[in-house]
Amino acid sequence: MLDFLLGILSAGFGDNSLDTRKIDRNIEMLKNHTWFKEIYEDEKYHRLFFVDRNVRQYLQCTMRVKRIIKREKSQRVFLVFLNKQLKK
Repeated sequence: MLDFLLGILSAGFGDNSLDTRKIDRNIEMLKNHTWFKEIYEDEKYHRLFFVDRNVRQYLQCTMRVKRIIKREKSQRVFLVFLNKQLKK
């Protein structure tokens, strides 16, 4: 309950911190799927999952991760997003 309230309060004050445990949990959830495992193990993408703030923020949202798991279109959008982050 306290975490929930702190989350609401920090969202209102523009806290941009990342929840590493949540991100790691979501990555583990994605790693149960072959299509993601291939991306995760690909050298050109692998580093993004650890150092790219935008990728980590994207993966912090559990609802978004579940949508990626369920929908092929969301998987394609995610891959486009990763490619965009590579070019930065």
